[in-house]
Amino acid sequence: MSSVEGAQSQSGWLLEVFGLQKSFGGVAALTDGRFRLKSGSVHALCGGNGAGKSTFLKIVMGIYQRDAGTVRIRGHDVSFTEPAGALAAGISIIEQELSPIPGMTIAENIFLGREPVNRFGWVDFAAMNRSAKLLLDELGFDIQVSTEMHELTVAQIQLVEIAKALSRDADILIMDEPTSAVGEKEAEHLFAVIRRLKARGKGIIYVSHRLTEVFDIADTYTVLRDGRFVAEGAIADIDRNTLIRHIVGRELTDEFVKANTPQPRTVLRLTNLSRPGKLANIEFDLRAGEILGIYGLMGAGRTEILECLFGLDTDWTGTVEINGKVVKIGSVRDAMKAQLALVTEDRKRSGLIMGASVLQNLSLAILPRLTWLLNIVNRKVEGRLALEAIARFRIKAATEHMSVSTLSGGNQQKVVMGKWHLTLPSVLLLDEPTRGVDVGAKREIYALMSEFAQEGGAIVMVSSEAEEVLGMSDRIIVIRNGRMAGQLDRDDATQAALLNLAT
Repeated sequence: MSSVEGAQSQSGWLLEVFGLQKSFGGVAALTDGRFRLKSGSVHALCGGNGAGKSTFLKIVMGIYQRDAGTVRIRGHDVSFTEPAGALAAGISIIEQELSPIPGMTIAENIFLGREPVNRFGWVDFAAMNRSAKLLLDELGFDIQVSTEMHELTVAQIQLVEIAKALSRDADILIMDEPTSAVGEKEAEHLFAVIRRLKARGKGIIYVSHRLTEVFDIADTYTVLRDGRFVAEGAIADIDRNTLIRHIVGRELTDEFVKANTPQPRTVLRLTNLSRPGKLANIEFDLRAGEILGIYGLMGAGRTEILECLFGLDTDWTGTVEINGKVVKIGSVRDAMKAQLALVTEDRKRSGLIMGASVLQNLSLAILPRLTWLLNIVNRKVEGRLALEAIARFRIKAATEHMSVSTLSGGNQQKVVMGKWHLTLPSVLLLDEPTRGVDVGAKREIYALMSEFAQEGGAIVMVSSEAEEVLGMSDRIIVIRNGRMAGQLDRDDATQAALLNLAT
């Protein structure tokens, strides 16, 4: 069932889903899932965090078993009890949650369980590497296939996951936030591949919180909200504001919340930051009340700047001044002492302890302040501070003791921001602050950023989204190949100007 030719059902649908229901422990995650996909089309599945999209996709892939409802492929009812059944039927998925095997190479990860063998039955590594390289070349991804996964950035791991899904030559390809960690150049390569797949008759389910991408690449859309079908139609027949209203269930007047005003006082001055092979002569000032955006293509060196500033990387030279005084940052402890805080780009790998509670994650960075003699934590103060952070950051959690893993992506991100807020920073370093969160949660995060700056704090924000950088920054520094390519004031910044400097 892996060939598309002549296989579409008489009704014209490659995939039909209706009446889908799924509950976990008596709590409904999906009460009315509906969806239709045609061959040779890109259909956007839209909805906020917690709308039921992931549950829906996992049922289609056979990861979850549905409580009720129907799934049809080419007019035939199907019920997959495991992902192998879906894969055999020609369905493949690029999952939002990355799950590489760190000690294996890129090629080994792509062809895991499907390794080519020679006539002796041994794995043909040369053939596997050649096939992996062809895939990466088609996608325009410049990575050596012999590189082990633990050496890659989050963005590069995302590219490998995309290549793995494409290697199966599936008829139905599910892309769940495929560009959440990659830059615009890589996204453009992916869109070119999507258009080629569409021309070959493939059906693509595209999930993204980046609405610009939805309007760029999709032909049709379906919206889920609170586990229910809300709307479907042609992308050409809907505008951005109407789609946002379907997703969040209300009018969202301003996508970007910006109320801060930069002050004359310089809080941070960075001079001649250089790191061998990565960065050269990076310099900027940061004022109180300012949001400074850092933009660049993937691999330009944006994240590396934040890692040096926060003491995660010590192999650098340069001078850091905080409030006019030179400070030495040789460790995370030094950075925190200088009142810096870093929200990393991957909340699940480096921002949170997923098995711990909301309260435990919020208090993690301030444990020394909460600890008494004999390393006893003052639970009363810990609880009070956690509840204050939950209220301030509008974290939606039934109780502070629930596992952070049960929260939506937007609420997990707010827990990370709340954790660092409790350290009382004067400078907040944000790396991809809205990665993988829905449009409503994005707006809340923007409001929190604006609030922090309005109260006199200063922010350095790295983002792959040009719209986000333009919408939230007072000034923008563009990085290209580890060097400063230019600086733009808010009034002079345009998407074209950013891309021109970045490339």
